[in-house]
Amino acid sequence: MRGTLTAKRAIMATSGMIAALILPGTAFASEQLTVSAVDTMWVVVAAVLVMFMQVGFMFLEIGFSRGKNVGTVVAKVLTNFSIAAIAYWAVGFALAFGGVGWFAGDSGFFYAHGSQAVAWLDLSIDPSAFLFFQFAFAGVSLAIVWGTTLERIKFGVYIIYSIVFAALIYPIASHWIWGDGWLANLGPGMLDFAGSTVVHLVGAAGGLAVLLLLGARRGKYGPDGKPRPIPGHSMPFIGLAAFVLWFGWFGFNPGSTLAAIGNQFAEVALVTNLAAAGGVIAAVTTIYLKTRTVDIGMAANGAIAGLVAITAPSGFVEFWAAPIIGVVAGVIVVYGVLAIDKVIDDPVGALSAHGLAGIWGTLSCGLFASARLAPDNVGLFYNGSFEQLGIQVIGVAAAFTFVFSASFVIFWLIKKTYGLRVEPDQEDAGLDITEHGMYGYPEQFIPQSELAGGLGGPPAAAASGLGATGPPIAGGSEQQSSNPDSV
Repeated sequence: MRGTLTAKRAIMATSGMIAALILPGTAFASEQLTVSAVDTMWVVVAAVLVMFMQVGFMFLEIGFSRGKNVGTVVAKVLTNFSIAAIAYWAVGFALAFGGVGWFAGDSGFFYAHGSQAVAWLDLSIDPSAFLFFQFAFAGVSLAIVWGTTLERIKFGVYIIYSIVFAALIYPIASHWIWGDGWLANLGPGMLDFAGSTVVHLVGAAGGLAVLLLLGARRGKYGPDGKPRPIPGHSMPFIGLAAFVLWFGWFGFNPGSTLAAIGNQFAEVALVTNLAAAGGVIAAVTTIYLKTRTVDIGMAANGAIAGLVAITAPSGFVEFWAAPIIGVVAGVIVVYGVLAIDKVIDDPVGALSAHGLAGIWGTLSCGLFASARLAPDNVGLFYNGSFEQLGIQVIGVAAAFTFVFSASFVIFWLIKKTYGLRVEPDQEDAGLDITEHGMYGYPEQFIPQSELAGGLGGPPAAAASGLGATGPPIAGGSEQQSSNPDSV
């Protein structure tokens, strides 16, 4: 086994040896049991931290949405996470890790206790913890897809695509890199410690596919074709989201060591924090030099971009490289958001923060991977060889092409049958009332006289999204702002 899995196995093997040294006089079986229990506990805790990132994505999307579209985000996050949980357990986990085929695994469907499907991994942790951890990653990748589609997509599209993504698309892409697929065995193996490509670029590729078919929000582009800002309704929510995601990333990257004993997870945590800080500083500086304002959304996306970029190299680079990786990501996200906004309506900047930063992070492994941490995959700056960088380029291109193509086909079929987009009058009224029959912020849209006395909802006219008590603004261009990140 080579590449990322080789590094993780080395970490687990080291953990076992260290445990044997620190537990003198204890039977070997007992030592192994202790190692397994401690490492399993850490992986479960890390999985919960990654799961908590769903809260971050929810608040990020709510913050970048207008008030008439906030409630639908709550329903979407809960529904998609639940669908992905079942689909990944039933099918996705087997395709990702149930065997060592070049394309996909072939065993472990509807994974049951005692299954030998993942025996080839030689895990020191309980396989149930590993499955839970990997599912949490799949849930994050799926959330990235939907962040791009705010304020105009049919709710049913979430359900259809979520099943396909969690059961087929994401597992196959992750198998290529993490499941001993063909990219893991290309030369010394592709490096992606915690998922700059597997999780973040995969999610962004799906998001790009749906955006090309979905189109922009009404009012986003003027008659001259130039983008017009559609400000999100809550910058504090965006700040809260950034810190929740930052916090959750300490499960994302350090948890990918799959071990607590040995303490390498602490190094990964520090590397992660340094890159995130570099991303914020660079993004704030870059946008200030361009606009002479410290843009709030760009500050948040700088943190996310730095975290995304360090995700792939977090287990392979020394401390000094982390701020550099984060700073470059912070610059990339600003220019990426501004450039993409001219042609594609991506409300949260996911294509830049997760896509472009994910590409950079994956490629940075080929530059900064150190001999101490990745002896078989040393980067260009250490050995002068382009071999690992070339493998990283191939891996990025292959993963993006597969996910984008598969997603585009699925979304095209949905568009031709069920439909992707709500009707214009529904979009004007807002998805909360038209898709869910209620408002996320009823006080903003329902007259106080109708809220008084315990009335539980809007009048019939408002429920249609067309009545006088519905949202007073249509077309998505009711507010204008000089903020360039209002995408």
